[in-house]
Amino acid sequence: MIDRVFPKIHAEGYKFIVIFGVATLVLYFISSLLGLVGFLLTIWCYYFFRDPERKSINSDDYLVSPADGEIVKVEEVNGPKELELEEKKFTKVSVFMNVFDCHVNRSPCSGKISEIIYKPGKFINASLDKASEDNERCYYKIKNSFGEDIIVVQIAGLIARRIVTECSKDDNIQQGSRIGMIRFGSRADIYFENYKPLVKLEQKSLAGETLLAKR
Repeated sequence: MIDRVFPKIHAEGYKFIVIFGVATLVLYFISSLLGLVGFLLTIWCYYFFRDPERKSINSDDYLVSPADGEIVKVEEVNGPKELELEEKKFTKVSVFMNVFDCHVNRSPCSGKISEIIYKPGKFINASLDKASEDNERCYYKIKNSFGEDIIVVQIAGLIARRIVTECSKDDNIQQGSRIGMIRFGSRADIYFENYKPLVKLEQKSLAGETLLAKR
């Protein structure tokens, strides 16, 4: 119960909570109403950077969601050109994270990270199609136990300003383990082959736990 009221905070969040807290004190001396607004925003900031523990299914036959949020795309597409996979067909699932969702991203499968590519970019609304090509983003190519490439893409959103990576190329990672986070509104795309999607549009997902696809 205590963990739900006072959840674990991601390391990226501490400095922002302090900034919001100091700003709240300044606003309080100006106006009690502004101080209340600042206090509520500080609480929001605290919960934005929450980093709860998650339990994955730990099965190579399933892919789990890389992000908390709403399923906004389930479609057949060409692979990302940044990874030279544009001639190959994949199923892509997109998860939109609003500013109230947990923004810690997790690996959809166990495997080895064969490539990480960061691309700077614009800050278009992450729910729009153009965000996949124009926004700041980071690509993770994960080689699963079947020798297949599972691609996760972190896409910064309208007010996001930094993608944080918590793993490195050649790391061996477990299904559901943390790979990074995006600050303040964003999206995560996952590309895969030989799995059947288990989710539908507008469904809510939890990173590391929601079963996204099955072989």
